[in-house]
Amino acid sequence: MKYCFGVDVGGTTIKIGFFKINGELLDKWEVKTRTENFGENVLADICEALEAKLIKEKIGLDEILGIGIGLPGPVLSDGTVLQCVNLGWGTFNVEKKLSEMFHGIKVKAGNDANVAALGEAWKGGGKDYDDIVMITLGTGVGGGVVINGNILTGYNGGAGEIGHMHMQDGEPEQCNCGRHGCLEQYASATGVVRLAKRYMAENDDNTKMRDFGDNITAKDVFDLAKDGDRGAVKVTEKMGDYLGKAMSHVAVTINPQAFIIGGGVSKAGQFLIDAIKDTYRETCFSACGDAAVHLAELGNDAGMYGAAALVVKQ
Repeated sequence: MKYCFGVDVGGTTIKIGFFKINGELLDKWEVKTRTENFGENVLADICEALEAKLIKEKIGLDEILGIGIGLPGPVLSDGTVLQCVNLGWGTFNVEKKLSEMFHGIKVKAGNDANVAALGEAWKGGGKDYDDIVMITLGTGVGGGVVINGNILTGYNGGAGEIGHMHMQDGEPEQCNCGRHGCLEQYASATGVVRLAKRYMAENDDNTKMRDFGDNITAKDVFDLAKDGDRGAVKVTEKMGDYLGKAMSHVAVTINPQAFIIGGGVSKAGQFLIDAIKDTYRETCFSACGDAAVHLAELGNDAGMYGAAALVVKQ
């Protein structure tokens, strides 16, 4: 068998990658995620797209190792998905269902953040390590844990959800999860904006962050910090403190070889890594403090790579 498919299902689009089993990406494309009627068309649309690809390339099923699929919700090790709210799905075994719909082919499924971590571990920023933790800093904060080259899912599929690690007592605002003081409230793109607005409310200096008013973004904050704006530097340092401490908590539990930082906020580059590293080194138990910290390399393709890896590695 020479080929496999990696499918990354999002609430808006489904990204599909056609791979050689050595990890070489041959082609990629997207189809719309049709979530109407409780997402009843999602798997059918995937099957249709894969079938069309096989016909176009004149490839037989006997040359396909299988399909890997990443989903926006908890997925158990047996392929059971525990609701995907963004898709309208309830609880069912997605591996079994998709296999039945596509010629009985092998199917492996995982949570999208975990699968993206596996992709980075396989062919991205973590390719030189067996044990990594990937942290995705976007609108929220996601995470995925890869140990000995395999995803750690946890009992209910919740392993790696570090965005909801409690970091701050007395937080008046509510996190999207319903609780208060989660890492996501300080280290996500929206979290950086929250910290910036609080800084400006609590200080009367002439930081250029004020020029952006209520429309300030995390990118604006990091750009100003890189230019030496004192207020913006303070905000990025505070964000780095929260994230660095969270990483030190993870490290004494998992003891990874490396942390891989991805998501939109990671576009701040080495400046972000430097902001995190100092606090991580200062607060982490010494035996775990030498973990490398790298930027992710695969961008939006990480989910496809990781989905393909699910099939190749299992």
